[in-house]
Amino acid sequence: MDWTSAQLRSLVELTRRGTITAVAQALGYTPGGVSQQIAALEKATGRQLLRRVGRRVELTDAGAALALHAERILTTEAEAVEALERTRNEMSGTLRVGVFATAAAEILPPALRQVRETHPGLTVRSRDMDVDEVYDAVAGGSVDLALGLDYPDVPIPRDPSLRVRELSRERFSLAVPAGAMPGRPEVSLADTSDLGWILPSAGSYYGRAVLNACRRAGFEPRVLHEVTDTAATLALVEAGVGVSVVTDLMLRLRPSCLDVLDLHETMERHIVVVFRSFVEHRPAVAALVDVLRAAAGSAPARREGLPPG
Repeated sequence: MDWTSAQLRSLVELTRRGTITAVAQALGYTPGGVSQQIAALEKATGRQLLRRVGRRVELTDAGAALALHAERILTTEAEAVEALERTRNEMSGTLRVGVFATAAAEILPPALRQVRETHPGLTVRSRDMDVDEVYDAVAGGSVDLALGLDYPDVPIPRDPSLRVRELSRERFSLAVPAGAMPGRPEVSLADTSDLGWILPSAGSYYGRAVLNACRRAGFEPRVLHEVTDTAATLALVEAGVGVSVVTDLMLRLRPSCLDVLDLHETMERHIVVVFRSFVEHRPAVAALVDVLRAAAGSAPARREGLPPG
């Protein structure tokens, strides 16, 4: 039958996400584009694959049967690409990479420079996304691999279809308004129990990790501002409206006049790269993972370039 990988992937993603809108967001299409892919697939198969139920759609029996085989077809296709790559004398092809804000600013640029120098035949296309969505994006095939974050307090669910490789570790410090804690090079989280906090949503991996650490220290943080964007968080700390935990890479996103204090407790985040297990030995993927590891490991030292608080 005359179908395309994009059509099959749209169908597979629909089984995971349940709505055309969610599939469009995952694959970087418009909802109309996803609908067109499914319609073309129905034309190619001569079968109705979806039925509308209220505002949602669900797979017909034919759609569910094809989705099951589509996943296998896409896996076989990826294995074929890997086999072809191994026959080439030089690295080439295209890889789609998902990145989050810090990685896009500090890790991806040097990695892309290195790829141009050492693997000129390899094309890397990047896509910015919410860091908590990168695992689903890789599992769904909308990107080939992605940079993500793993927190020891809230570890990523280990899907057997994915591989998670650690690139580097960062320890958290406490960012406070300039002069708020004079003469205190190190503090405990418990010392912040009376202060207002700036944190992402408690539903995010990051938010949950900080909440868990604070609870171990014996208090519930008083979250005054729920903010996801790192630059905005630093600006709010600089404005004197609260405190937040930060890492070296986070601090480099926005030069800020604030104080950064060591934390007595060990709080870490691990920068990781995620990819599907069946592409683990694909030469282009292995090469890019090595480049990303080098870029993450050579990130500039802590607080470099920050004005004194």
